[in-house]
Amino acid sequence: MENDDAQCKAGEGGRSFRLRSPSLNSVRLRRIFDIFDKNNDSVITVDELGQALALLGLQTDQAQLDSMVQSYVQPGNTGLSFDDFQALHRSLDDAFFGLADEAAEVDDKQEEYDLTEAFKVFDEDGDGYISAQELQVVLSKLGLQEGTELDRVEMMISSVDKNHDGLVDFLEFKDMMRSVIVPSS
Repeated sequence: MENDDAQCKAGEGGRSFRLRSPSLNSVRLRRIFDIFDKNNDSVITVDELGQALALLGLQTDQAQLDSMVQSYVQPGNTGLSFDDFQALHRSLDDAFFGLADEAAEVDDKQEEYDLTEAFKVFDEDGDGYISAQELQVVLSKLGLQEGTELDRVEMMISSVDKNHDGLVDFLEFKDMMRSVIVPSS
């Protein structure tokens, strides 16, 4: 990801990262919403959200997920509208990264653990590297168009592959994630 798109809020007491453009954040959040909305009915149900998280290898307690999501669903709706999804996103952003005016200090060990777990989602064979094929599998599981085109996946890999070995190692992954983590609204 390009550094032009991201800005580190270092020196402001926190380690959270924010993207510069609110409109870009909204576009990215909309794309995530559309990926999760498998039946294209403009509503994300608890089942659709649970399925998307499971495809990413993230186990969730269905009752807990249902409880969290239902508090954002508007009366009469069967799931989250895009506006509800944005509100849930803002709430999670505030809970994990502090309110915009109160930059929260992220514990280094927790951050390292979270990044390690995220890396494992992509490193399917556990060899310590993310190959284009592994990235393609994850993108395909998410139903992303990029997952069907190996040349586009290879371009994505090369954009963060600092040592030009055709693979993304954990340090390259951390650098990439730290440059684009958590869009704020």
